[in-house]
Amino acid sequence: MNAIEVKHITKSYGRVRALDDVSFAVGKGEVFGLIGPDGAGKTSMFRILCSLLLPDAGAAVVDGFDVVKQMREVRCRVGYMPGKFSLYQDLTIEENLKFFATLFGTTIEEGYDSIKAIYSQIERFKDRRAGALSGGMKQKLALSCALVHQPSVLFLDEPTTGVDPVSRKELWEMLLLLKERGITIVSSTPYLDEVRCCERVAFMDQGKVMGIDTPDTILDRFKDVFNPPGIEAVAEVQQQTEPVIEVKHLVKAFGDFRAVDDISFTVKKGEIFGFLGANGAGKTTAMHMLTGLNQPTSGTGRVCGYDIRTEYEQIKKHIGYMSQKFSLYENLTVSENIRLFAGIYGMKKEDVRKKMDEVLLQLNFVEHKDDLVGALPLGWKQKLAFSVSIFHEPGVVFLDEPTGGVDPATRRQFWELIYNAAHRGITIFVTTHYMDEAEYCDRISIMVDGKIKAMGTPEELKQEYHQPDMDHVFTYLARKATRIDS
Repeated sequence: MNAIEVKHITKSYGRVRALDDVSFAVGKGEVFGLIGPDGAGKTSMFRILCSLLLPDAGAAVVDGFDVVKQMREVRCRVGYMPGKFSLYQDLTIEENLKFFATLFGTTIEEGYDSIKAIYSQIERFKDRRAGALSGGMKQKLALSCALVHQPSVLFLDEPTTGVDPVSRKELWEMLLLLKERGITIVSSTPYLDEVRCCERVAFMDQGKVMGIDTPDTILDRFKDVFNPPGIEAVAEVQQQTEPVIEVKHLVKAFGDFRAVDDISFTVKKGEIFGFLGANGAGKTTAMHMLTGLNQPTSGTGRVCGYDIRTEYEQIKKHIGYMSQKFSLYENLTVSENIRLFAGIYGMKKEDVRKKMDEVLLQLNFVEHKDDLVGALPLGWKQKLAFSVSIFHEPGVVFLDEPTGGVDPATRRQFWELIYNAAHRGITIFVTTHYMDEAEYCDRISIMVDGKIKAMGTPEELKQEYHQPDMDHVFTYLARKATRIDS
């Protein structure tokens, strides 16, 4: 018996055909994956199946109800976690959950048994605002809100983007428990370990379903997309005597809570330095101090020769920064964004024109220079944001989870840009939750509970902790955390 039937669905946005004659079926109680590169049409498919978007042609049935003709019935039977955090940041955990329960005409008490395994992990923090939660806690709350009305079908559009590997594993353990209760689960994900948690997957590309089979079969059949060849390391940059980043006993406290607790390290010119840690470990707080966005409670730090306490305005002129949230202006074109940020960096117009031509050619964006950034696929946006962040050739570029939610082939292209920048002598300071990316770094530090618990090359760390890869090293250390809200 099928829980979902999709027949010849087509959806266009102007001249762009997001879905092109898509058909597939999902069995009742099945864990089914929708996978594919950025812009493949996965999110459009999710929105149609949740009755949030009308197809141009074709039909879809969810739990026996037509998504167009019986919208109300469909919405009562599905739970949906969109790719972007969908809850209300200024409401508390409990207020968010009450709101979603009310939308479906139920209460937390009535739906408690269906969310108990998940919600009980965050219930003690029910008075905390959603915007103040770590990534893992946000996902548990979002999943609780999607399940509180006891749906029969659960749609998850990249539910673990921006979540550390340990929290990702925990979320999928919860999903497999939901399967045991007979809930049908359809999920998209860029993580290959999560793809393998599905019973079957449909690979989508350019709006079409290119194949449906077991995860291993699909990953092998389309290995050029999901398992691109590794990146060849470029020639090592000559290290300078003076470090580009130097941190000694740095502390950042919020009241009695030490988000960053006495960390010390150095980073040299042209080095790719991985700054890892679980959600809530203190990575972003440390990065904000190094980029001049926040002042330390104690300790010292220098970036590009400037003191982070007294010369933070000078630091901002000599670094690049790419945040977790996309930082360019979506209502401006590609070339307008480049010119805007080049002007902020104080570059001369003639230099901007020459450099822009080089960047557009490198990114294969020449034909897209007049496209609105908001219309670009996520992977394209991220590559553009990185290129803009180093457009002025800074001494250091800080990258805060730059490839979250990006497919493997596009992530490989992104790391080629990183390697090229490092080869030119730009120091790369990067946080990531992809442990295959950690293998690309020259050195890695891993934060746990605000402290640096490990530091070294990927090979050194694997040998020290007797683990086969960086994913196991990270998991081993992260599970020693004592902060209950990380």
